[in-house]
Amino acid sequence: MSIEIKIRKNEPIDRALRRMKKKLDRENIIKGVRAKRYYEKPCEKRRRKEKVMAFTAMLRRRYDS
Repeated sequence: MSIEIKIRKNEPIDRALRRMKKKLDRENIIKGVRAKRYYEKPCEKRRRKEKVMAFTAMLRRRYDS
């Protein structure tokens, strides 16, 4: 799970860091690490997933025409 960012010639460090953050975000690495920071009980996982599913279903109903 190593992310490699090659710094281009004359590229500022802040721009390279920004590219790295975007790459991490696209691959959901940050999200996964934050989710595994603390133990989540199985009932809490299920409740969270059901909440997300209900929200997406509501959006589908609202914008399904």
